Amino acid sequence: MKAIVVTDQAAGTAGMRLVERPEPQAAINDVVVQVHASGFTWDELTWPSTWTDRLGRDRAPVIPGQELAGVVTALGYGTRGLSVGQRVFGLTDSYRGGTLAEYVAVEARNLAPLPGDVDFTVGASVAMPGLTAWQGLFEHGRLQAGQSVLVHGAAGAVGSIVTQLAREAGAYVIGTGRAVHRQTALDFGAQEFVALENDALEDVAPVDLVFDVFGADIAKRSAGLIRAGGRLVTIAGPTEARPAGGLAIDFVLAPDRAQLGEIVQRVRDGRLWTNIGNIATLDDAVAAFNPTKRISGKTIIRVRP
Repeated sequence: MKAIVVTDQAAGTAGMRLVERPEPQAAINDVVVQVHASGFTWDELTWPSTWTDRLGRDRAPVIPGQELAGVVTALGYGTRGLSVGQRVFGLTDSYRGGTLAEYVAVEARNLAPLPGDVDFTVGASVAMPGLTAWQGLFEHGRLQAGQSVLVHGAAGAVGSIVTQLAREAGAYVIGTGRAVHRQTALDFGAQEFVALENDALEDVAPVDLVFDVFGADIAKRSAGLIRAGGRLVTIAGPTEARPAGGLAIDFVLAPDRAQLGEIVQRVRDGRLWTNIGNIATLDDAVAAFNPTKRISGKTIIRVRP
């Protein structure tokens, strides 16, 4: 099968190569999926889990990619809940990766059925941002109707989903990002927008929740904008920033079939839109991940026509 392979962590995406690799086999509780569309997280090649297994052993060369949508072609021993020929979408384990390929072996519990009226590219684009947004807002942020939330990177792949889900939940949403992305964030549902290079973040009225994707100084400054007892939720790594009387929560998403089902139903109903910036073929994936100009939105690889 064709697959994108990386062997050199220091080279980053420039070290990607399209090669032939053996097709994967389904282990216990696995399924093999014929990949139709795949996603890749921009900093994935910096994650320790990309380069080692759970015992710390080197697993290079690796096939990167965690997000996928496709069709089940084989079941491992003991696998339940999915069937051969079924359309699915979801995530692989970060210690396994492998979705930038024509086939991938995935734990069945990491996948959910993909309805026939949802395109594979949409399925691949919504799994990771959707779960990140859902869990950050509702599990860790405990967002409730009537609260206010500051969403950093509101025009990005994750932030745009956070914005839409928060609005649907009855929250008042203030988005942030680069000035050029103001209209995009407003189109996704932000009611206010702060251009971080021009506007004063400190002028934002106190909020109940901050959803942070930047970390560092932005997270620190944001903590002071949170009402007493509020929450700072971040996916940018541990932070020393703490809201007064509240909590700072750094989290990594967990695969969840039920939540994937909630998310894809919103896509079907037209209540949720994904932010796809570019769609490329597997043959063109290396160039797509090394663009000559900045791409707004998520890059999706269409593995099969």
